[in-house]
Parts: sequence; C-alpha cells; structure tokens
Amino acid sequence: MITPDPETLVRDHTVYSCVMGSRAFGLATDGSDTDRRGVFLAPTPLFWGFDKPPTHVDGPADEQFSWELERFCELALRANPNVLECLHSPLVEHVDAVGRELLSLRGAFLSRLTHQTFVRYALGQRRKLEADVRQYGAPRWKHAMHLLRLLAGGRDLLRTGELTIEVGPAREELLAVKRGEMPWPEVERRMTRLAEENDEAAERSPLPPPPQPDRARVEDFLIRTRRASALSPDEE
Repeated sequence: MITPDPETLVRDHTVYSCVMGSRAFGLATDGSDTDRRGVFLAPTPLFWGFDKPPTHVDGPADEQFSWELERFCELALRANPNVLECLHSPLVEHVDAVGRELLSLRGAFLSRLTHQTFVRYALGQRRKLEADVRQYGAPRWKHAMHLLRLLAGGRDLLRTGELTIEVGPAREELLAVKRGEMPWPEVERRMTRLAEENDEAAERSPLPPPPQPDRARVEDFLIRTRRASALSPDEE
C-alpha cells in the first residue's frame, strides 16, 4: 500500500479538528490568526511496510497542524499542555465517531503529572522572557500573556480536575499584559504567585497521581481503532 501524501492524510482521514490559540482562549482581537489543530487516523495497512506514515503533518493550510492518533495519545498521556488543551477546545470544527470516542477519553489523559508539565513549560518560557528583558529592556508581551494564562489554567485544573481553556473574566487583564500596560515586575510577581498556587493545588488535587493516567483505557481505544481500520473495506 502506497503511503498517501501528508495533505491527503489530513484531508481524508482527520477524526477531530478544532480551532486553538487566542480564538479558543477567548483572547482574540481583530488581528488574531486562526490556529487549527487536528488528529488524523492513518489507515492501519500503512504501518505494515517499511515506510511508516508521518506522526504529524504541518499544514496543508496556513496555521494548521495535525497529529497521527497514536502520537497524539502518547503526548496526551505525557500531559503535554498543547495537546491537552487541544482536546478541550470549545471550537470544534470536525469530529467523527473515532473523534467522539477520543473526546470521551479526555479524563483518562489527566493526572497530577500536569503539575510538572505545565509548570516546567511555563518556567522555560519565563526564562526566555527574562532573557528578552535583559537584552531588549522588555519581554515579548504576547508570550507573557500566554504564560500567565497557562499557569492559571494549570492551577484550576489541579484544583478542580477539569481543564477549561477559555479565560473568561480574566480576558481584559490578560490583554492589558499583551499591550504592555502592566509593569514587568508586576507580571513577574503574578507568575511567581501562580506557580506557587500550582504547587499548593497539586498537594490536594482530585486528579490521580503520576506517573500515568489511565493508560490501559487509552491503549484499548487505540487497538480497537487500529483493528477496525485494518478490517475496513475502504482501506483495502
């Protein structure tokens, strides 16, 4: 079986797609891009030869990125912030039966491992912002805004066991950060406090402890989906 080109895999085999970025977060302004993310299911026979299908595809449209289902599940089980947020986007553009089952598994991907991944990612981003301040006298304010958003979302996830990516009432304050209207020392103070609140929330979180969330449940879904794809007449 000849491996379809990446564009065909995304066009013909996407099981779930959504809008992410500022539009999903409730932070869009007139000039905001529309970032699209998706999950495609590569037909099982493609894995039988030496040349495997891609684990991800960048494009074909501008600001579009898709993961193959297995890779997406692997990253979600590792509590990758970008992938977990994709699963909880309020702006779903396409979902089929496989995609609906994937969405039904959102809770299976969550554990207190998110405390490590969200805060670790935020710490890396903060170091980059601090380097910008030292070199240029100011951070990249848009990145500072999203760092605050991520830390607040991670804290609330640990507190409640549910991931909500829309910022709600925090919108105007976050946009003020994006416009550079909040002094950098105050932004730093808020980052530090949010990181501390993440630590405190992790100790009492309703989420299961690491190292893994419900891996067995996710793997059962993946195996059944691969098997169904192998038996599908459309994939012969």
